[in-house]
Amino acid sequence: MSQPLRIVIGADTFAPEINGAANFAARLAAGLTERGHEVHMVAPAATYRGHGVFLETHEGQEFTVHRLFSARWYPHPWLRFAMPWRIEQNSARILDAVQPDVVHFQSHIIIGRGLSHQAVKRGIRVIGTNHFMPENMLEFTLLPKWAQARAVGLAWKAAARSFGRAEAVTSPTRKAADFLESNTRLRGVYAISCGIDARHYTPSFEPPAEKLITFVGRITGEKQLDVLMRAFAQLDKSLDAKLELVGGGDQVAHLKSLATSLGIRHRVNFAGYVDDAYLRNALTRSTVFAMPSIAELQSIATMEAMASGLPIVAADAMALPHLVHDGENGFLFEPGNVVELAERLTDVLTMPEGELHRMKRESLRIVEDHDIQRTLTTFEALYRGELVSDTIVEPIPPRPHRTAWRERLAKLRDNS
Repeated sequence: MSQPLRIVIGADTFAPEINGAANFAARLAAGLTERGHEVHMVAPAATYRGHGVFLETHEGQEFTVHRLFSARWYPHPWLRFAMPWRIEQNSARILDAVQPDVVHFQSHIIIGRGLSHQAVKRGIRVIGTNHFMPENMLEFTLLPKWAQARAVGLAWKAAARSFGRAEAVTSPTRKAADFLESNTRLRGVYAISCGIDARHYTPSFEPPAEKLITFVGRITGEKQLDVLMRAFAQLDKSLDAKLELVGGGDQVAHLKSLATSLGIRHRVNFAGYVDDAYLRNALTRSTVFAMPSIAELQSIATMEAMASGLPIVAADAMALPHLVHDGENGFLFEPGNVVELAERLTDVLTMPEGELHRMKRESLRIVEDHDIQRTLTTFEALYRGELVSDTIVEPIPPRPHRTAWRERLAKLRDNS
């Protein structure tokens, strides 16, 4: 049996913040701890005075978290950041105290930059994972339009420098890995799924108590939730469907106002930030999961919905087609197309029970390939300097002609 490793994981966003990168960092650290490794997380403090070294419990496992002094980025609704001018000093101090076997950073912006630079100086193996698209942060920079393209270019150059120090670079899907390579001079980026522990989610094949459409994630601009709201407003009222948005963000007030103006406010529940029990129950009792986002490098929320046995209706953008196989476990729609999204939601909500169960089973089958244990084993190999194969299990599948599956659905409805 291999010797346990001492691992430093660096993350610019971490619990109590709720987003895909933060959730993955917590699951990775917890999974590695459960396997017997000594894990040290480096992350911004959650409050102004909350910096220091703590034993914290995340995902049921206790590990050490080095919380760096942080400040709020006030254009953003919740983001906190470590001081960039102190990151080299802080990184050196932590690495000298911990003396890890490997450093694994989750973004290049501040903490990843400092840790990777100081680790290379000390001859420590560095692994980098990218969850970040600079374009997603433009609305929170307050930069004028004419300066935004240059800012994105500079951000990618910074990413290339930090990830260039890593012995291996990963991103959650092949699409995301290709995207990183195309915007930097990096080559050989591994596609390694963030993974999910499907045991924590409960599929239901009982008739749903109501026709419920659910979204889980940050309520922010790139998620395109206004598109979902307008599509929901177009559904036939006889369906008596309801919509639940689980999560928080800067667009909540705007979307509540939009729901009121569309006349659907009484049928839309803004659940806000919730605990894991509420989230999992919300998925279990849902009929269909909607993901209209155009900026998903993998989408852990979509995988959680699949592990709950839900059919998915998602934008045909970025990495979502890796998870949503059109006509098999759900449907893809043209990004931003309100009419098509409404049609695809209607297809699921009016689907015969047998066809709905087929899609539910297919979601469960597809998500099996994203088991968190496989992800942990792959990263353990990288940490030890071993060669690994690209772990995406299948390319985006060929898509059936949309008229064909619409005709099939019509026949099924006629026969039901």
